[in-house]
Amino acid sequence: MRAVRFHEYGGIDVLRVEEVPRPAPGAAQLLVEVRAAGIQPGEAHIRQGALHDRWPAVFPSGQGSDLAGVVVAAGSSARGFRVGDAVLGFTHRRASHAQFVVVDDVNVVAVPDGLGWEVAGSLYVAGTTAYATVFAVDPGPGDTVVVSGAAGGVGSLAVQLARRRGAAVIGLASGRHHAWLRAQGVVPVPYGDGVAERVRQAAAGGRVDAFIDTYGNGYVALAVELGVRPERINTIRDWRAATEIGARTYGEGAAASAVVLGELARLAARGELEVPIARTYPLDQVREAFRQLEEGHTHGKIVLLP
Repeated sequence: MRAVRFHEYGGIDVLRVEEVPRPAPGAAQLLVEVRAAGIQPGEAHIRQGALHDRWPAVFPSGQGSDLAGVVVAAGSSARGFRVGDAVLGFTHRRASHAQFVVVDDVNVVAVPDGLGWEVAGSLYVAGTTAYATVFAVDPGPGDTVVVSGAAGGVGSLAVQLARRRGAAVIGLASGRHHAWLRAQGVVPVPYGDGVAERVRQAAAGGRVDAFIDTYGNGYVALAVELGVRPERINTIRDWRAATEIGARTYGEGAAASAVVLGELARLAARGELEVPIARTYPLDQVREAFRQLEEGHTHGKIVLLP
């Protein structure tokens, strides 16, 4: 089978699509033929070596957590699924950017009727991370929440989940994404110089109660400037700033379960959660996919179609 590999840290040029042995499922595992697999900023940072101290790579390294596809083999004690079932889920083995992947049976759920492969295969990391960030700041009716990177893969879901809890949401994003944010009931605000004052003008009474940072680059400091208490600030990018002030860092790991994933999938299938897909690429074009991702300012998810 063909799979993405890199043999050293570096830029997108170290990514290769190689022939590797097709894996076999263990007793409580499934072998899934991958139809779609999302890509993440974190995968780029791991491949660049920027997260070596936190998540070191073992070479040659694969990539990918998100996946959706069809079960083609099941282990002797695998439960809940049969050959031919359509599933979505995740692996922690950096392996889903491939034609086939082995997954634990507890880490997948059935693809709901009406959910396309592209959305199903890109929902896990962004969806569970967004779920965790919203849980961390606990928004509710009467609250005003600011989300940085509000049109990105995580931000675009976080704004919707916060709105579902009844909060007023201000989304920081470039102007080309403002129409989409308004359609979600979000008040868009452009980032850049003077953003604090623009946020105060957009917030009812100038008050901000919670802040979800999906971008880093000084947004934790902005939240403090806006008067948000540290326990209601959550960042998935700026861990150092969070440690300095006692803010939260809930991300994917805080909601990494098939239960949460299944809930998000059902919302998406019913049209109650929009998962924007920026673009899809075949596996051979993995470098081009990451080039687009690393340019930033992408609206929604970029997905590989093995």
